[in-house]
Amino acid sequence: MSRIHNGQCNILIVDDISKNIQVLGNILRRDGYSLSFATSGTQALDMVFADDYDLILLDVMMPEMDGFEVCRKIRELPDGQAIPIIFLTAKTDEEDIVKGFQAGGTDYVTKPFNSEELLARVHAHLELKRARDEIQLAYQELAERTNDLIVLNEELQNALREIKTLRGFLPICANCKKIRKKDAPYDRQDSWVDIESYVKDHTEAEFTHSICPECMRLLYPDFVRKP
Repeated sequence: MSRIHNGQCNILIVDDISKNIQVLGNILRRDGYSLSFATSGTQALDMVFADDYDLILLDVMMPEMDGFEVCRKIRELPDGQAIPIIFLTAKTDEEDIVKGFQAGGTDYVTKPFNSEELLARVHAHLELKRARDEIQLAYQELAERTNDLIVLNEELQNALREIKTLRGFLPICANCKKIRKKDAPYDRQDSWVDIESYVKDHTEAEFTHSICPECMRLLYPDFVRKP
C-alpha cells in the first residue's frame, strides 16, 4: 500500500550527477518527503523491484541506460505501472517530450530546476496517485462485499428452501382429491389441479415416484409374492 495515506511519501531520485541529486534533495526535504537515491538505471531498477515508491524523478541523460529505457523497464515490473515518473531533462524540444510520454513517463521538469514548479508537480502527481489508490482500495472492498453478499444470498435461498412448506387449509375435492388453486373460482374445472402439480407450484419439494403395496397388487398381481 502506498505511504501517501500516512504522510510518509517515498520518492526515488535517479540521476548520475551527484550535484543534481543534492539540489533535488534540498528542495524536496522542505515538504518532508522521504528520499532515496540511485546514480544509474540498473541501480534504480533494483531499488524499484525491492521497495515501494510513490513517485520517481528520473534523469533522461545517463550513461549505459538512458531515462527512457529505464522508464520502459520500470513499467514492465509487477507494480511499476502505478508509479508516477517525472522526467528530469534539459531538452525541451517536442520530439524528446513525446518520446518521454511514449516510454511511460507521467510528466517532465526542465533543468535548471524551478523549486516551486518542481514541488507543485510532485505534489499534484502524489495526490493523483493517492486518489487512484483509494479508488482501487474501494473497488477491492466492494468486490469482497459483493462476494460476501452472494454467499449470504445462497445461504438464504437454501434456508428458504428448507422452511418453505404448505400452510393453512387446502381446499381438496373429497372425490377426485384435486386441490383448488388459491383464490381461483370454485365452479371452474380448470381451477382444480392434482396434488402433485399444486405441491410443485407452492413448495421447493421434488418428487420421486414409486408404487405402494396395494397398487402393486392391483396393477401387477403376477409380480406380487404370495404369502
